[in-house]
Order: sequence, then C-alpha cells, then structure tokens
Amino acid sequence: MPLDTFLALLLFAFTTSITPGPNNMMLFASGVNFGFRRTIPHMLGVAIGFLVLLLAVGLGLGAVLHEVPVLYTAMKFAGGAYLVWIAWKIGTSRSLAEKSEDDVAPMSFLSAAAFQWVNPKAWVMAVTAMATYTIPQIYLVSVLIVGLAFAAVNFPSVSTWAGFGSALRNWLSDPVRLKWFNISMAVLLVLSLWPMLK
Repeated sequence: MPLDTFLALLLFAFTTSITPGPNNMMLFASGVNFGFRRTIPHMLGVAIGFLVLLLAVGLGLGAVLHEVPVLYTAMKFAGGAYLVWIAWKIGTSRSLAEKSEDDVAPMSFLSAAAFQWVNPKAWVMAVTAMATYTIPQIYLVSVLIVGLAFAAVNFPSVSTWAGFGSALRNWLSDPVRLKWFNISMAVLLVLSLWPMLK
C-alpha cells in the first residue's frame, strides 16, 4: 500500500473513531458513571468487536449484505432499538456507581463487542474503509492493513471519551448535575442514530 494511501487510511480511522457516535457517547457516560478502570472492558469490547466486524466485512460479509439489503436494514433497526434501550438506562440513572456490587454495571466486554454488529456507525465505517482503502491486486494484505490501522487508532480514540467522562466524575457527583448529564447523554445517544437510520 502506498504511503500516502496508508496515511489517508490512518486519518480516516482516527476521525471516524474519535468523532461522536453511539460507542463514544456510551463510553463517555460510562466514564462518568463507573470511572475509567471499570470502563476498560467496555473499551476493549468496542475496539476488538469493531476489528472483528471490519475484517469480516473485508473478507466477504459486506458483499453478502449488499446482496441481501433487508438483512442490513434489519440489523440497523435492531441496533437502533438496542441504543434506545441503552439511552433509557443512561437517562434514568441517578447515582454514580462506586463498587462492583452495585445494582448497575458498566457494559461488559462481550456486550460491547456484540454491539458493534448492530451499531449503524460501525457498519458504515467498516464498509467505507474496505471499499475505499483495499487494493484489488493485494486484496487480502490490504484488508489486514486496514484492520491494523484501525487496531492502532481505535482503542486510544475510544479511551479518550471514557477518560473525559472519568475526569468529570467528581464534578458530576452532585445528584442534580448527574441527572441532567445522564438525560443529556441519553438524548445525544438517540440523536446520534438519526443520520445512520435514514
């Protein structure tokens, strides 16, 4: 892969990974409500789950969805419904979780990884990356290069959102501030769906 193409790929991976979307909104809220350390499994689930999705798209799943658009549509709406449920849970949360025994828990590694398969933004990122940055003459190698580029950029990007949330944890320990923060995050999470569900 030419160096200029690889640099463009890294820029694409960074901008799509760091910009607001369902994953980053949930990680930000998790950082506030559970702290950075307890959000690590969620961050790892996002990064590894997306990498698996990305490679699957590159290795043929994208073509299957192109041939069976109703499957893609069903996945988009399933993802949207799940996000609305997550938004409701965030919006109704009223206290910071301090211990692992709390009634509420951060999203697990497996839940976060599985969510990538119904996350509309993740699908758009994966399909666009594979369509734009793979090279037919060295297709398999270029699929792996795209995967490596995202692997290098995605985890630090999503960790930034959890870190921002964790940094605001003390300020949001006030119940009134936390209530309005969680409601705002729930609304933003639902709004993040709008462009992807059209």
